Amino acid sequence: MNKYQTNNYFIINLHKKPSKKSEVVTQMLYGESFSIIKKNSKWLKIKIKEDGYKGYVKNKNFSKFLKPSHKISVLKAKIYRFPNRKHKISMMPFGSKIKIFEKKNNFLKFSKGWINKDDVKPFKFRDKKPFKNISIFKNIKYKWGGKSFKGIDCSALIQVFLNFNNKFCPRDAKDQVKHFKKNVKLKNIKKSDIIYWKGHVALALSNKKLIHAYGPMKKTVVMGINQTIKRIEKTAKLKVIGIKRL
Repeated sequence: MNKYQTNNYFIINLHKKPSKKSEVVTQMLYGESFSIIKKNSKWLKIKIKEDGYKGYVKNKNFSKFLKPSHKISVLKAKIYRFPNRKHKISMMPFGSKIKIFEKKNNFLKFSKGWINKDDVKPFKFRDKKPFKNISIFKNIKYKWGGKSFKGIDCSALIQVFLNFNNKFCPRDAKDQVKHFKKNVKLKNIKKSDIIYWKGHVALALSNKKLIHAYGPMKKTVVMGINQTIKRIEKTAKLKVIGIKRL
C-alpha cells in the first residue's frame, strides 16, 4: 500500500512536466493527499489520492498523511492568527480540508491558525443537492488548471463541488463524461444536469440557464442554455456530446 502525504500549503500547482514553465494541469488544495511515484531534489511526480491525477510538484516539506475533520464550505475562508477577527493571515479556498484540534468561542484551530466555525462543515457532511452553492463562483476568473477563488476552469467547477460532498469525480471533462452514466436529452434537461462538449462542461441551473467557467469570457458566467449551445457550435465548431444526471 502506498504511503500518502498531505498538502499543507494553501494551493499547489501540479505541472505536466518537472518544470515551472510547464503547463499547470491541475492544483492541489490544502488537505488533499497524494502518493509519490518518483522524486529528485527539486521535483516530485505524484498521484493525487482524491482523483488519481498525476503530475509534478515542487519538492517541498509536505505533511504526513492527515485525516481531516472539517472542510471549507465558503468561497474563501479567512484564517486568523488568534481566535478573533484581528490579524488575518491568509485565505483558504472552498473544498480545502483541515483537522481541527482546538475550539474557542466561534473559532476553530488547525495547523495554520484560527477559522470561523461558520466557514466550515464536518468532513462527513453531504449536501442533498451537491451543486446548491455553485453560484459562489460566479465572476471568478477563468484559469486553466485552477481549482479555487483565484481562478478555476470548467471541469474543476464540477469536480470541487462533488469532492466537497465526498463523491468521486474525475478531473477532466473527457473523463467526467465517461464516468457519469445516466444520459438525459436536451428537451428533458433540469437543474443540476451536467452538459458536456469536447473539452468543456457546464452545469444547468434550471431548464433555461447554466453556469460554466468559460475561457472566451475569461470568467465563470451564467448564460442561457440554448444561447451557449449555439455560441459554442458557432465559435468552436463543437456540439454537445452528452448531458448527464447524477
